[in-house]
This record gives sequence, structure tokens and C-alpha cells, in this order.
Amino acid sequence: MRLIVGLATRGNPGYKTARPTLAWFLSLELTPLSTLADDPTLLLTQDLIRRPSVSPEDLGCLQVIAQRLEAAGCRIERMPFGPVENLWARHGTERPVLCFAGHSDVVPTGPREEWATDPFDPVIKDGIMYGRGTADMKSGLAAMVTAAERFLAKHPDHKGSLAFLLTSDEEGPSVDGTRRVVEVLEARNEKIDYCIVGEPSSTKELGDVIKIGRRGSLSGKLTVHGVQGHIAYPHLADNPVHAVAPALAELAARTWDKGNDFFQPTTFQISNISAGTGAPNVIPGELKARFNLRFSTEQTVDKLQSTITEILNRHKVNYSLEWFVSGLPFFTAPGALSKAATQAIQELVNVTPELSTTGGTSDGRFIAPTGAQVVELGVINATIHKVNESVRIDDVVKLAEIYERTIELMLAK
Repeated sequence: MRLIVGLATRGNPGYKTARPTLAWFLSLELTPLSTLADDPTLLLTQDLIRRPSVSPEDLGCLQVIAQRLEAAGCRIERMPFGPVENLWARHGTERPVLCFAGHSDVVPTGPREEWATDPFDPVIKDGIMYGRGTADMKSGLAAMVTAAERFLAKHPDHKGSLAFLLTSDEEGPSVDGTRRVVEVLEARNEKIDYCIVGEPSSTKELGDVIKIGRRGSLSGKLTVHGVQGHIAYPHLADNPVHAVAPALAELAARTWDKGNDFFQPTTFQISNISAGTGAPNVIPGELKARFNLRFSTEQTVDKLQSTITEILNRHKVNYSLEWFVSGLPFFTAPGALSKAATQAIQELVNVTPELSTTGGTSDGRFIAPTGAQVVELGVINATIHKVNESVRIDDVVKLAEIYERTIELMLAK
């Protein structure tokens, strides 16, 4: 029988001042999580990762969480819509309502052969846990739950309410998840005052970034119509590539705005473009392109759409265009929630976070328009959606402590 002992140092694994234990010299091999740590947050993270909940599947993740929250005294309400599982849980009846939001679904693994470990069997090596969803965002879910359990045990008669809004439809279309739950809550006038979204917001060290908003996302599916023909007889054809190239060049080079104090400038990117039959002597009859704009509060959807159509029309492009709005920009001015989260981070990890709006979209875009203060706070995002996604186990434990302290600052009497 082999005895495998793991290195368990506090803080940043691998930092220069860490003293490696005898275990470090005995074994650096991959070691199952269960032999290394019995911290409740890590054990719950392990349980959730072992459920291959590729969007929109949940595979029992929210059931596990619901059972724990119910045991802690929360009222549980399941809200399934179509294939999507949603959970609304609440402890207390009064306002203010402090809500944790998150998702149990994950993106596909990608090529399994490129993973060093089974993506749905969490493994720790040198203080790092590997697996799909470790960072985005099952560790965040686990940290929310254990933070709430500890807080409610200490403060059963807290002021206001502590709530959870969880879904299995964040990585997918985001139609039947948080959006639908918010609609139900709004219809019955059940308001969220403050919301912590557990997305992985940190960049280099835990707590160095708190998101207080996100840019909007507007996508277009462009089809340029031409006339196919022999490449030696261009006067008998109409090449859609030639027709649209100047317009696309102008769109790509355009300065849309300069952003503002909290938002980066709006950006335009072409993500896909295709034309042609594959033959070298045929002028294509059609071109298809997909593009996306990540836009700040300096823009509106109508303004962006009218600008793009004006440029295409001015270049006399024969086109059709479909629009998709993934989310509008949202922004929470620094206030009580960001102040409490900042204080918790400073106390527990000695970091002063940057308040930022960078990155993609999140489900905060559905909650902020109701009037709630929304922040995003989670683990480091360097490996999200990648092969060998990972998280520092010390960060997971500390995140739960940061969440608990933030709740105390907001709701403890």
C-alpha cells in the first residue's frame, strides 16, 4: 500500500517563501482530491465537478445545493424551464435582499486526449485542482454555499434576506435561466437589492479584480449576395468578396468611441467569414460573415446597427443581415456592495481590488436592470473554457471566507 501525502501551504502555491513539506519530496504525482483535503468547500467543489453538467444539463448539481441550503434554513423554489434547471432559495423575508448568482453548467471539454486528467474527476497536483468547471464556476458555487452555511449558523436572525439564484443555462443560450427567473421575481415584486455573481473575476491573484459592470454584446450574421461565374469572365459575375471588402475594412478600422471612466472603447471583430466553392477558377456567388461588437454605455444597439447599415449601403453592398443582442451593457456605481466586498478582500488576502468592467458577458446583465447593485467576484480566470482548466485550492477556501465576510458586512446585526 502506498502512502501519498500532499503539500498544503497557505497562500499562493509555488510562491518563493513556501516551505515544502516532506510530502513534496516524496510525491509530485497526481493525487485524488479526497486524500489531500477535507475542507467543506473543496469537497463540495469535488462533488459538483464529478457531475458532467455540460450546458444546459445540470445532472443534480442544483439538487445537492438545494438540499444543503434547505438544511441551513432556506426556503427552496425550483423553477425549471424547458431543459434548464433553476433554483431560487431565500433565507429571511425582509429587505435588503443580498443574492448570490451563479451557474452549474459548464462548456464542453474539447479534445479529451489533450487533458492531463479526466476533466470530470477532480485531481490536485501541487495545490492546484484540475477539472472542467473548477474555475468557471463550480468552485464559486461551493464557496457561496459553505459561506452561507457558516453565516446562517452564526447569524440566524440576521437583517434582511440572503438569497441564491442559480441556473444551468449560462454557458448556453441564456434564455431559460436567470433571465426567466428574474422575470418571475419581478412579476411578483420580489426584489434583489444586492447581487454577487460568482464568476471568475480575478486575473493574477484572488481578489485583484471586482467586476462592477460588463459591456454589451451585439452580433451580426451578414450574407453578401453576388453572382457566381467563371474567374476568366468577371464581367459576367459579381464577386461578393470584392463588394464587401472595403466596407469590412472600414468597420474594422473604425474608432467607435473612446469609452469612459469605467468602460473600454467599443470594439468590432469579425469572427467567421466564408465564400467560394473551393475551386480556384470560380467567382463565388455568396459570402457569409459573422461579426460582434462589445460596446460600452457610450453606445446603443440602434446607433450601432444604423452605423453598420449606413457603411454597407454607402459601399453599395447587396446584403441581408440578421442581428443578435446577447446583452446590454450594465454598470453598478461603486456603492455599499462593492465597498463591503473590497473590505473583505483587504482583510482576508491583503489585496485592494480594481473595480473593472472588462471581459465578456455574464448573467449580471439580467439582474442589474431591476435596480440591483451587482458585482462579480470569483477565482482567477486564466484557464476558463480551456483544456486543463484549474483553480488554486487555497483560493477556493479563501473565496468562501471572503463571501462569508461580505455577507456579515451587509447583513449581520
